[in-house]
Amino acid sequence: MQDSHAKVFTPHPSPLTPHAFLGLDFGTSGARAIAIDGDGAVLAEAQIALAEQSAESWHAALFSLIEQIPPDIRRRLGAIAIDGTSASVLLCDADNQPLCPPLLYHDDRARAEAKSLEQIAPPGHPVLSASSSLAKLLWLQNLPEFPRARFFQHQADWLAALLHGRPGISDYHNCLKLGYNPASMAYPNWLLALPVAPLLPQVLAPGANIGCVTPDIAERFALPRDCMVRAGTTDSIAAFLASGAGQPGEAVTSLGSTLVLKLLSRTRVDESRYGIYSHRLGDLWLAGGASSSGGAVLRSFFTNEQIEILSSGIDPETNSGLDYYPLTKPGERFPFNDPDLAPRMSPRPENDTRFLHGLLEGMARIEAHGYRLLQDLGATPLESVLTAGGGAGNPAWTSIRTRHLAVPVEAAHYTEAAYGTALLAAKGKNLLCCFK
Repeated sequence: MQDSHAKVFTPHPSPLTPHAFLGLDFGTSGARAIAIDGDGAVLAEAQIALAEQSAESWHAALFSLIEQIPPDIRRRLGAIAIDGTSASVLLCDADNQPLCPPLLYHDDRARAEAKSLEQIAPPGHPVLSASSSLAKLLWLQNLPEFPRARFFQHQADWLAALLHGRPGISDYHNCLKLGYNPASMAYPNWLLALPVAPLLPQVLAPGANIGCVTPDIAERFALPRDCMVRAGTTDSIAAFLASGAGQPGEAVTSLGSTLVLKLLSRTRVDESRYGIYSHRLGDLWLAGGASSSGGAVLRSFFTNEQIEILSSGIDPETNSGLDYYPLTKPGERFPFNDPDLAPRMSPRPENDTRFLHGLLEGMARIEAHGYRLLQDLGATPLESVLTAGGGAGNPAWTSIRTRHLAVPVEAAHYTEAAYGTALLAAKGKNLLCCFK
């Protein structure tokens, strides 16, 4: 069900950096682990493709990734942190066993529940989307398994609990779409009044200590018994942390299966009509949204090798003449919050290079529209964009995006979300204090 391979770097132990730190990233198509030392140097990497998104495959991938880290590095681990896809959630029993298949980040079956939330949640709140964690929790309460539920957890929460043994603990990045208020650091009263409130997780700051790995986990993977598991984050924020961006006006676009925009802003922007929400980073706010467009559309037509070959034939300084809105299926979250928005990828020219050119231009227009919308709603003006994800290495796409964005666009020095999560494991809550 899974394919895996690891790229291993043999470390040179130093008395100055006795500890190693492990970050684990669970994305839309696979999972990755990166171990670093206290100075941020990469010690080891491992990755695994996920043939399906299920609790069983996540569990197996987590243990496989840890096993792929060389034993001499595992014996030095001081802390572990995990990121997961935003609003991918599980309903679990008292033993932390899932009661039904997880509802994934893009699942929008809870449309009626999201509509009902308009009567109690503030206008523009992140929960007012069919794909929000809270809308999904309200949908789950109609299942026959619901009376047995004791914990409602995000993907990163559940995976971390497999290591520290204390289910029901989350972070305020994952819990934003559950209704947690990162400004007041509390659940609002309107949320606590709902019948589902007993299932809400305890919320910590990303990077906060949760607890040491269980004795069984320590023995199984040859980890130090005092190896700390720290509160995690979402995959897109982890990619932002990895990029090195830190000043207001700096942004990171993650070009993965989907298109995720994050703009560091002095002001908070939340507007559910467009799928926009802001995460807290220290004294600043990370405003953005996630489009359903992205690499998944490209891979529905071309292999990665074909994309590389065809891209080399594109003149990025010219227009393709095609007006596309690339989607794999109807429905969009940002910059248009329209569950019925239809894909627009026709007419298709006979020339595959021109077709790819049109797809890349369409995605560049979506990205530019997204950043303009953030600024129109009060976010700090865009000054530069760093790029993470698989699309960061495509020069033609970068040039097309630069033309549409009209600001400098560069690849982030570190592009893997797992690296950002490893930094969170290494620095804990102190990492967020850098954003002022």
